[in-house]
Amino acid sequence: MIGRTTTIADGGYRGTGLVVPHYRRRKGEELPAWKEEHNHAHKSVRARVEHVFARMKGWKILRDCRLKGDGVHHAVLGIARLHNLTLAG
Repeated sequence: MIGRTTTIADGGYRGTGLVVPHYRRRKGEELPAWKEEHNHAHKSVRARVEHVFARMKGWKILRDCRLKGDGVHHAVLGIARLHNLTLAG
């Protein structure tokens, strides 16, 4: 579903419509517990995704990929499948 995905981002993307962590409006202000919990979950998901991207950069086909259009998309999907097969044994 293109255009209907939820995209999480870091605090640098405030005001763009992406899901960003909650932030303190004033210095020294405390966030409510539910916002702290949301930030923790947000950070955990982002870290996992960033680690996957870092692992995928080790695949030579992705490093050398200079494809146009959907080529990169298909290469990434293929690499993700190969990575999952490697993890599954």
